[in-house]
Order: sequence, then structure tokens, then C-alpha cells
Amino acid sequence: MAKDTGTATSINPEIAVWSGPLGLPRFDRIGDGDFRPAFAAALDAHMAEMRAIADNPDPPSFANTIVALERAGSLLTRVSGVFWNLTGAHTNDALQAEERALSPVLSRHWSAILTIDGLFQRIDALYQQRATLGLDAEALRVLELTWKSYVRSGAKLGAADQQRLAEINERLATLGTAFSQNVLADEKACALVLETEADLAGLPASLRAAMAAAATERSLDGKHAVTLSRSIIEPFLTLSTRRDLRERAFNAWAARGTTPGERDNRPVVAEMVKLRADKAALLGYGSFAAFKLDDTMAKTPDNVRELLTTVWERAKARALEETAELSQLVQDAGHNHAVAPWDWRFYAEKARAARYEFNEAEVKPYLSLDKMIDAAFDTATRLFGLAFQEVPDAAVYHPDVRVFDVLDTTGARVAVFVADYFARPSKRSGAWMSSFQGQHRIANDRGGVGQTPIIVNVMNFAKAPAGQPVPITMEDARTLFHEFGHALHGMLSDVTYPSIAGTSVSRDFVELPSQLYEHWLTVPSVLQRFAVRRDTGEAIPQALLDKMQAARAFNKGFANVEFTASALVDMAFHALSPEAAASVDPMAFQASVLADLEMPESIVMRHATPHFTHVFAGDGYSAGYYSYMWSGVLDADAFQAFTEAGDPFDPATAAKLRQHIYGSGASMDPEAAYIAFRGKLPTADALLQKENLA
Repeated sequence: MAKDTGTATSINPEIAVWSGPLGLPRFDRIGDGDFRPAFAAALDAHMAEMRAIADNPDPPSFANTIVALERAGSLLTRVSGVFWNLTGAHTNDALQAEERALSPVLSRHWSAILTIDGLFQRIDALYQQRATLGLDAEALRVLELTWKSYVRSGAKLGAADQQRLAEINERLATLGTAFSQNVLADEKACALVLETEADLAGLPASLRAAMAAAATERSLDGKHAVTLSRSIIEPFLTLSTRRDLRERAFNAWAARGTTPGERDNRPVVAEMVKLRADKAALLGYGSFAAFKLDDTMAKTPDNVRELLTTVWERAKARALEETAELSQLVQDAGHNHAVAPWDWRFYAEKARAARYEFNEAEVKPYLSLDKMIDAAFDTATRLFGLAFQEVPDAAVYHPDVRVFDVLDTTGARVAVFVADYFARPSKRSGAWMSSFQGQHRIANDRGGVGQTPIIVNVMNFAKAPAGQPVPITMEDARTLFHEFGHALHGMLSDVTYPSIAGTSVSRDFVELPSQLYEHWLTVPSVLQRFAVRRDTGEAIPQALLDKMQAARAFNKGFANVEFTASALVDMAFHALSPEAAASVDPMAFQASVLADLEMPESIVMRHATPHFTHVFAGDGYSAGYYSYMWSGVLDADAFQAFTEAGDPFDPATAAKLRQHIYGSGASMDPEAAYIAFRGKLPTADALLQKENLA
């Protein structure tokens, strides 16, 4: 490991200039102690660059101001790329301490950037003259977005209000880090240990193997562990015949973020909701939701609530029908208890098997992680002409990580793809796409022009014993395709300026490329080729495919209720005025919102407030969890373009998809980008039909 230099001016060169194969960092030469001096140097360099832009004696021009802003901070971007990817995917106590220390420092840095004398004035001068500058559409878009970003960050506020905003942002950064680390700590600490054969009743061999591997990872050799990774706990809740153990596992899963003491996220949420409301008021908005939605496709909280309410009413009605069906199964099994949340998946699987003569266990022998990775790659090859070549000697931060060189039809490099698929205690739960660096075509700081994107997918699949294929469920496969859709959004980016590259789009548009990509998982030709038995290589039978497709319409009330309840609670928190937010009790408020919705007792929110990391572990999806549904309206309609063309891989439609959806970043208004691809905007009807709620 590299030696910590301990100074802000002498840093580990491996952080500053990545020298590994394919331009990756050499992680084995970077130590935990290297980050603090690296950040100190990077922040100083970035501040100097920004002051130089502001102090330029020449009149502001697009080149000396906006392009200069686009180029500034390259060292900070590289340091951040390494650090934040590690803190999410392979952290430790030292990195978490650094994260807690750095979060407020970085917030102060960005607040200080805002108040550099003359900087916003140069941007504003260009913005006011934008119609006379002769800019092309992409450059004009960058200018407009830059100006709006500074205004939304408080550039027009007075000094006292800017200082208060800086204090709020710093505190929110600290709280977001605490929230995330608290959830990770609960997930790391919690494992339901199964010690007897009776404890394993109903569980198939593949799940037992995954649970044994999870136990071994926790030094519990010879036992089985139910962890809070979805790839273990959801199949356990679906298949275990031990209701007592299902209840214990479910309650632990639902209680993440509520450990009394330092790990309790409830007071963290209360303070964050108040500070966000105060921030919105400072910036002239009636609520934080109004502030966050102002630059999205949805535009207003009312538009979001209209969509969510439409889906909620239909989903709740369907869920009540499903509850009655499951209650009958409970009685038929000789029990007299109500359907509890830890019962739902268990009895829903029985109902699905009875109605469609279909059982998830029938499909699982045909699904393995490696084959589904191949399927995701092959789909990208057929749609976009990409080739994926694994690089076994690439520098990685954990032995499980894989690296692929992504090439176009001429053999030229398009991107580098980093894949980190398996759960481990050092990784936060869930699945996500990130990047080490994004794409652009302007001059870089290494004497060249442009930058190749280095994109990351991180997931939490349960690892199989050594030498055995990794069995996954259809839900796991959908997660894989979903996150790879995000990855393609980063890899296929084709813009000039860094700030609008890849996934730098409005929150309710960013899920379109990922959710749309899920559709290709269930294209028959894809499954027939890649869903093959792990033992014999036999392709999945058409009759089983037909049953599986029919069964997809099942349990949609449950799925939409648990999601929509979470989205509505998110919106309710962030629609509060500063006065109402000042005294909010998060759990009482959540309960009140759910009571007003008449939430079915047998279903809980997909993400209860104390572990709602989308919303409270940073600012990403705050007042924005609805965006999965908003993008769902788009993706349901978008795939129809291929259906209408008569070919799920129609070349002309795929070319338009690549240009306007996957490649354009934020170079176009999202509505304009969608219309350029599809010719029209969709209505919610396509989503309701897709979700079997029409």
C-alpha cells in the first residue's frame, strides 16, 4: 500500500494520474491515508482554477468562462472518483472516518466556489447575451444549465443568506453520510443464523449454498446466514416454511436504521427534513419538493401527486383483491392468522404457482449470473454494435471485480466497464451504477482531447461456493439488466462537455435508459439463448417461458403499493413548509401519511423512512423517488417503438435510441430528446397496462 505523505502538496501520484491498464487506478498502490492529502491538494487546485476564471481580465466569453469551468477540477474529479466508489463498494473503518471528515469539507468548498467575486457575474453576463453569442445548440444548453445551477445554488442571494445556505448544505452533507453509514452498520451487523435442518425447511439447495457462503464470510463455518441482501432475504421470505423465522428475518430487514443510540436514523431524518425545507425557503420556494422538481420533467409536486395517486388507487384496489386470495390460502393451510408482511411473499408464490401452474423454482435452474451477464452484453451488441472483452489483469479494488474493454464495430474503445457483482460486508446494499470518469470531447489536462468513460455497476448477488455457477432469480436478472441500462447510458454518452455527459440528466429521465433495457431480458430470443440449465445446457422450454410471461401480471397490486407508498411518503416529507417541518416526528409522520392512504396492513413501504437511502443518504432522490414511475411511463411507451417496427432489435429504431436517449446526455431538454426518438410524449396508459392495472 502507498505511504501516506501527510501533506497537502505532496500526494500519491497513483491518485492523480491513473497508470493501470485501460487507464484505471492502481488500487493496490493507494492507501486509505492517501485520500486526505489528495483531497487537500485537489481542493486547493480547483479553487485556484476557479479564481483564475473569475479574475480573467478579458471580457467573459464562452471559451474563457464556460469551457474553462468545464475543464476545472480534473484532479478533484479523479480523487473523488476513487474515493466515493470505494466508500460505497469496499469500505472500512478508516475510509468511513475519512468520509465523515470530508463530507462537510467538500460542502464548504462548493459553497465557497459560489461566493468567488466576479465568477457568477461572468456567467450571468454570458447568459443575458446568449441569443447573440452564435452558440450551437449544445453549447447554448450548457450555458443555460450552468447559469441555472448557480442560481439554484444561491448565487443571487445576499451574503447573509448565502452563509446560512452554506451552513445548511454542510450539515446536510454530514447527516447524509451518517444516515448511509448507519444503514450499512445495521446491515453488516445483522444475520439470522440457521443451525439445524429444521431451520432450513422449504429452502432449495441453491439458496442453502448461498446462505452457507454468507455464513462462512462471517466466520460461521458450517452454518447458514440469512443476511439483509435482497438476493438472500427475499428468496428466504418466499420459500421458508418456518413462519417464525420469516417473521424474525422480516422484522430485522424492516428495522434497519432504527438501532437505538448513535445508529438511530430517526433524529437524522427529522433534522434533514427541517433543513431541506429551510433551504427551499431561502431559495424562494414553498417547499423542498417544489425546489427539487423545478428543473425536472414533472415540474411541480401536483403533477407528481396526480400520477402517484392514479396508480395508488388502482394498485390498492388490486392489492386488496390479492390479500383476499392469500387469506384463503392461509385458511386452506389450516391457519387462522391474518396475512402479515412476512407472509406475503410465501403465499403469493403459492398463489402464482396455482393460478399459472408456474413456480419460480422451475425457472431458477435455467438462470445463472454469468449467462445473464452474457445476455446483457449480447443485447448491447445487437442493439448498438458493442463488443465486451474481459481484461483479466486489470487493476481492481477487490478480487471479485471484473473489467471489460468496450469496443465499437471498428475496434475502437468506447468505454471501460467495471463490474462488481457480489455482496460482502464492506459494501452497502442495493445495486447502482457509478463512474470513475465520464465522457467528453474537450481538451483534457493530460495534453490530449476528450475522455473515455469508465463506468461501474455494483450489485449484491449472493456468491455461490467456489467453482459453482451463481444461481439467480428473474428479479435478480432484471436488476442486472436495469443497472446495465444505466451503465450503457454512461458508456454511450456522445457529447462535447463533461457537465452534460451520460447520466447527468433530470432525475425523472435518468431511469428511462435503465428501465427500458429491462424489456430485452424477456425477449424470447434472448431467454432461449441464455436461459439454459446449469447442469445440462438445455434451453428454457417455450412452454415454461409462456407460463412465466403470463405470471408476470401477478402480484402487481403488492409491487405497486409498496413502491407508491414510499414515493408518496417521500413527497409528503418534502412538501412540508419550514414551520411544519420544524417539529416533525418522522415515524409518526410516516404513519399518518400511510393511514391517510389507507395502506393495506399486510404490505409495508418498500423503503421505510429510517433506511430510505435513496432519499436520505444524500440528496439524489429526495423528493424524487417517484421518478422510477415517471420513467416507467416513458419506458413502457418507448419499447412499443420496437414492437411497432416488428423487431426488438430493429436497426433503425436502435440507432435513434442510441442517438437521442443513450447518447445525448443532457445536451437536449428531456422532453425534446424523447420526442426526437419517439415522435410524441406518452400518457400513463402504457404504464397502467404494463403493470396490469388498466
